[in-house]
Amino acid sequence: MRCPFCATQDTRVVDSRLASEGDQVRRRRECASCKERFTTYEVAELTLPKIIKRDGARESFNEKKLRAGMLRALEKRPVSSEAIEAAISRIKKSLTAMGDRDIACDEVGELVMKELTVLDHVAFVRFASVYRSFQDVNEFTEIIEKMQNK
Repeated sequence: MRCPFCATQDTRVVDSRLASEGDQVRRRRECASCKERFTTYEVAELTLPKIIKRDGARESFNEKKLRAGMLRALEKRPVSSEAIEAAISRIKKSLTAMGDRDIACDEVGELVMKELTVLDHVAFVRFASVYRSFQDVNEFTEIIEKMQNK
């Protein structure tokens, strides 16, 4: 690590500890040349897969689009923002854990519906109706009956 004060490459770690709920490592360093101390943070670099759209186009994972879709389904529903953020975090972790470079948008949609089933049944039906392109009332009835049987 290069010293930010004198640009010498020779620095040593004086202290290390976990930060940000264990997602980062905070390191105190000291420059061997000028003896100045500074702090660095180490974070695991995790890349989310590219999303393959239904038309075959590939695009980067967009957390804003995921959040917007979920918020649209959860509009005027009694679900806390903490629960929504936790669900988004679980979806992102699932996508990362798959280890694939590319993933079909259908798989992302299924993960969202799985999370919405836990958060709010009405939001699940709203999201599923758009995601699965329901054409008539019978499709709504079928999905509601499936939920009632569970």
